[in-house]
Amino acid sequence: MSGPIQHGGGLAAAAAQYGGRIEDWLDLSTGINPCPPHLPEIPMRAWHRLPDQEREMAAREAARIYYGSGDRLPLPVPGTQSVIQLLPRLVHSGGRVAVLTPTYGEYARAFMAAGLAVDPIGDLSEIGPEHRLVVVVNPNNPDGRLFGRAELVALADELDRRGSLLVVDEAFGDMDPNHSLAAEPNSNLIIFRSFGKFFGLAGLRLGFVIADDSIAGRFADWLGPWAVSGPALVLAEQLLASDTSVIRDRIHERSRALGRVLSEGGLNVRGGTELFRLVEEPFADALHAHLCSQHILTRKFDYRPDWLRLGLASDEAGDGRLLAALRSFPR
Repeated sequence: MSGPIQHGGGLAAAAAQYGGRIEDWLDLSTGINPCPPHLPEIPMRAWHRLPDQEREMAAREAARIYYGSGDRLPLPVPGTQSVIQLLPRLVHSGGRVAVLTPTYGEYARAFMAAGLAVDPIGDLSEIGPEHRLVVVVNPNNPDGRLFGRAELVALADELDRRGSLLVVDEAFGDMDPNHSLAAEPNSNLIIFRSFGKFFGLAGLRLGFVIADDSIAGRFADWLGPWAVSGPALVLAEQLLASDTSVIRDRIHERSRALGRVLSEGGLNVRGGTELFRLVEEPFADALHAHLCSQHILTRKFDYRPDWLRLGLASDEAGDGRLLAALRSFPR
């Protein structure tokens, strides 16, 4: 895998190509909650001093309760991308890795960059005894594919008997916690959780790893001291312990609105989650360009030119702007 992977975002590049001020663009290219909650006050001490153990433990305890991880304290990390890049260290040289695809491209990239063989698989039945680590994004990005807990627990048990690891990325799991594996005690199970997507604070660069102490401890050692900032830990402690039903209700509302817009716009929705929809159309690439000409950014895919992913607008005005742009697209 060569060259940078295409991700959502990139408003500056889009504005440079299609014009307009960045602040005037409607960014629908990410799967991030566009309506972040009111932020609690951050004490000056969090800005002034390095984060001490007390602050980190308070955030970890809040995460333990929020994610329902039982006796395991989730490890705060500076965004899950930071630990994706550390995963190859858990695989012995010569081991193969299976990544359930299509999915977030940085997994395969990290393993391949470390010289490991990566098998993109389309179904869990393709996992073999040669795979020392398996990656499943659940619910999946970009198509929203979702496995039940029982099926993934059975997979973790089978991999454990082989001495292999299972990584389950639950970055989009906040909207339906019933599918989370956070409470499962399997020692070979590694769960990644994103903070920024659900809370709409991606710029904070914060995530959590839920894993056996031996694995979480290795991640902590590799990341080094003070990996997560004091302000990020304060926000995690406060927001994870808050009433998140208001956030969840607002996302539901915005998600239903996006569904209506895409239906009225005549698009074929292939899948998605509450935070985004995946559209499958033969003219997706042209539609992406048309929306960019209207200063609306969506997520296209170099490996599937017939796919387009659209995130949530923050309000009804954004919905109307998208619908008008879809209706003006010549087919």
